[in-house]
Amino acid sequence: MKIIVGITGASGVIYAKRLLEALDKHETILVISEAGKRVIEEELNMSWEKLKDLANEYYDNNDFFSPYASGSNKFDSAIIIPCSMKTLSAIANGYASSLIVRVADIALKERRKLIICPREMPLNSIHLRNMLKLSNLGAIIMLPYQPFTASQKQLMI
Repeated sequence: MKIIVGITGASGVIYAKRLLEALDKHETILVISEAGKRVIEEELNMSWEKLKDLANEYYDNNDFFSPYASGSNKFDSAIIIPCSMKTLSAIANGYASSLIVRVADIALKERRKLIICPREMPLNSIHLRNMLKLSNLGAIIMLPYQPFTASQKQLMI
């Protein structure tokens, strides 16, 4: 199975790292946005170059000559994790200004599996409309939530 993983500048890159580790028996293609690279270094305390070693292939987010910028190159699914609201909006509105968004656009038009894991809280009406639009087009919206720690629960009381 060939899976494209896109990492954007939203927080929660640990989810992408764990996903790449879990997909080790599959062929994975990784694309990381510039903001995603900075978040990786900040949140994981590792270089994005080290993270890309978990994938079989890597393409720059600005590489529109990547084979996956064309619908004629097959992949089984695309997962954008974490997905910033900027990227989610671009996908929902057909604004393919990066390879990550272009891959998502191809997944939608070719009816391939597209999983989007947005990281934002709270959600406003624009976010919800964009998610609904993508869900109606066949994308799977999967909000990656983590359980509260005891100290976080105390803050909420």
